[in-house]
Amino acid sequence: MLKVGILLGDDIGLEVVPEAVKVMQAAAAKTGLPLDWRPLPIGRKSHEAKGLTMPQSTVDAVATLDGWLMGPIGHSMYPRNDPTWAKPDFRKRFDLFASVKPVKSYANIESLHKGVDIVFLREVTEGLQSSGVVVAGNGEFRPNDEISIGMRVVTRKGANRVARAAFEIARTRPRKKVTTVHKAPTYKLVCGMFAEECHKVAKDFPDCTIEDVLVDSFALKLALKPQQFDVVVTTNLFGDILTDEGAALVGGLGLAPGLCVGERQAMAQATHGSAPDIAGKGIANPFAMIMSGKMLLEWLGRKHGEVKAVNAAALIDAAMDKIIAEAKQVTSDLGGSASTSQMGDAIVAAL
Repeated sequence: MLKVGILLGDDIGLEVVPEAVKVMQAAAAKTGLPLDWRPLPIGRKSHEAKGLTMPQSTVDAVATLDGWLMGPIGHSMYPRNDPTWAKPDFRKRFDLFASVKPVKSYANIESLHKGVDIVFLREVTEGLQSSGVVVAGNGEFRPNDEISIGMRVVTRKGANRVARAAFEIARTRPRKKVTTVHKAPTYKLVCGMFAEECHKVAKDFPDCTIEDVLVDSFALKLALKPQQFDVVVTTNLFGDILTDEGAALVGGLGLAPGLCVGERQAMAQATHGSAPDIAGKGIANPFAMIMSGKMLLEWLGRKHGEVKAVNAAALIDAAMDKIIAEAKQVTSDLGGSASTSQMGDAIVAAL
């Protein structure tokens, strides 16, 4: 039986994560998929109860899970210089090396482009973001007040495994196309290594095609004609920027689900923040969190050869398409008047 954790997070996480669980439970019941749900304390609620935003008991429990839902964490509002208010860093701790972010447009939701269906994979354990690439010390330093230096890390292992994850997803899609985004002509060693590993992996997937696009050209092409892309794989900083650009093209972060995957575990985590300004009002859009949960079921199904999980994910996908197309039982940001829980209920009914 698959073990799935429930970590509510902060603010609207307390509202949208339960809707994702509700929908996932309904889809699992429909396909006969048994799931072992494990609620775990995290964030502000955990601090109130245990004095820590990330208690060791939660870390230990997460290590035993197959996957988990992580609600948005309001770390920007946490007190500074107090170690009891730590931002949970599960990506680094559990080596969740790839952030998978789909970008999809819907016919009746206002967006800059229609006909968009892209899956981005961003390597998230290496790159330029210093906190994620070092075990001790820091990847940035300032030898004097006039000079600041940042370190960028790319390894063959890191590039190879994120590329492999990209091709495995591409193989399940009709177009079976992978675009690698880098700047190898300029960054000959770091981007060059990333590109080399992507092309090595491509040889194991003869049913898929691969193309290289330089990051600046890709940013332009993504804004002008995103429909030309299918699965996109890139490095940490480039992916951090490009996935937000992609979300902007189809309606914003409210429509941006996400999944962080490792060798044996995955974490469903929507791209948006904890939105304290609307917390408790019942108006938060649960789309991104529900679809992040859908992605988790899909990944678990592929990873464990569990067809029922893959089928449950497909049911959620179809139900969400139906509710979005009808445009009635959706939250106000999507043009409806439903509350957070009413939209969740409608998706369950559509299953």
